[in-house]
Amino acid sequence: MLVWALTMAACATLIAYAAPWRAGGIFLRGDAYRAEMFAWVMTGRGAESTPSQFIPQQAGHAALFVVLALVSAGSLAMPMGAVLMNYMGTYVGSLAAASRHPAAAALLGWHPWAVIRVISFVGLGVVLSAPLLSRLLRFQTDRAFGRRVIAVASAGLLLDVMLKAALAPGWQRLLLRVAGW
Repeated sequence: MLVWALTMAACATLIAYAAPWRAGGIFLRGDAYRAEMFAWVMTGRGAESTPSQFIPQQAGHAALFVVLALVSAGSLAMPMGAVLMNYMGTYVGSLAAASRHPAAAALLGWHPWAVIRVISFVGLGVVLSAPLLSRLLRFQTDRAFGRRVIAVASAGLLLDVMLKAALAPGWQRLLLRVAGW
């Protein structure tokens, strides 16, 4: 599943880099997220640097993702993950296309806290898909392993929030320099 997430990230980023004026229309919420993030890169103001805005949004995404994984054996959580990956990729690819240093912008646009969030979601999605799948397909799961993955993924989501709160202002300035705006 991590390879799937990496592939989604690479494809959305490359599509947006190649055709930034079209990518926002290809990916759900692509235009809106790109505009929000470009405004943040240019000004340092926005949800990305405001914990009172981003924590409720991220908590809502995580809660919805968990519920979807549990009730659908992951079949509804995967499309949600794809939407999140694709609109992030739209921002990153468009940032690279508009930057003086495209490769650096493409790499740094995938903020470290966002990468940790993606890995955490993947872990949660895989483990929380297992209870329903194991009942439907009649196989055993290693519950202790599942609990460990959930604990690590939950810690990852907390680390995501802490890193974002601490690093986003400096990261914005770094992205602004890389973009050359």
